[in-house]
Amino acid sequence: MTEQPDTRQYITFLANGQEFASPIMAIREIRGWVDTTPLPNVPNYVRGVINLRGTVLPVIDLKARLGLGQTEVTPKNVIIVIDTDHRQTGLLVDAVSDIISVSSDDIQPPPEMMQNDASSHYVEGIAVRDGRMVTLLGIAELTQTLN
Repeated sequence: MTEQPDTRQYITFLANGQEFASPIMAIREIRGWVDTTPLPNVPNYVRGVINLRGTVLPVIDLKARLGLGQTEVTPKNVIIVIDTDHRQTGLLVDAVSDIISVSSDDIQPPPEMMQNDASSHYVEGIAVRDGRMVTLLGIAELTQTLN
């Protein structure tokens, strides 16, 4: 069985008990949680930076970025390393779940009530997969930390 041309693969992950997804091609690696070095004068969703093989990698708390409060970090949390526009950013999430294929026909637009929400431009759409709702994130917009 071959995939349709309008089908994309996403990696799914959990934050705040919700399932989110990012295009798999934007993911460079998944790392276990390591403590970050805090930075002064950054938005509350920037957890700090880590050393990724000699590169300073900013880490964004997905839960905080979406306005859902700060993540209480445990050793079970992971950092997803995202590469957008030749810039790498870490995304703190609770866990990585699965790899899914989503057809563009299966993607619903964000609900109208979200249209005026400041975080709505991070959401590309909602896909229903196996009876569960997966929020598809616009990673380039989400990882822009200096807005």
